[in-house]
Amino acid sequence: MLGATEYVADALTEKLTSYGVNSTIHLAPELDELNPQAIWLICTSTHGAGDFPDNIQPFARQLQNASLNDTRYMLIGLGDSSYDTFCEAGKTMHRLMQNAGAHNLSEPCYIDVLSHPIPEDEAVDWLESHLQRDNFIQTVNHTRVGV
Repeated sequence: MLGATEYVADALTEKLTSYGVNSTIHLAPELDELNPQAIWLICTSTHGAGDFPDNIQPFARQLQNASLNDTRYMLIGLGDSSYDTFCEAGKTMHRLMQNAGAHNLSEPCYIDVLSHPIPEDEAVDWLESHLQRDNFIQTVNHTRVGV
């Protein structure tokens, strides 16, 4: 809604490209348009009282009835720690993915925009730590980045 998550997705796409990994950004993802065999890198921020941004709300609703047993994912949530609902949308997205049977490849990255005013730097560092693991790149055949 404010653009920070889109900046994060752009920076992650650039990092993935530098490792030779293809990626596609979906600003308003639709479940039936995504490849369930791809690794999904989901980025979301939290608005209001723990709410999803407008563009990802339909996707979150679709996940409630989804079966994603073949899907692997990683998650980045942005939030403001001065709110008691810090990164609640990211935490909810993580639960929705787990409930749909998706396999999490790492602990989610929750970024506090108060501590990291340029969240894309923190997100890229987190992603790069995974990309540098011995066989992580070999497991990535096509990554989807959604915000």
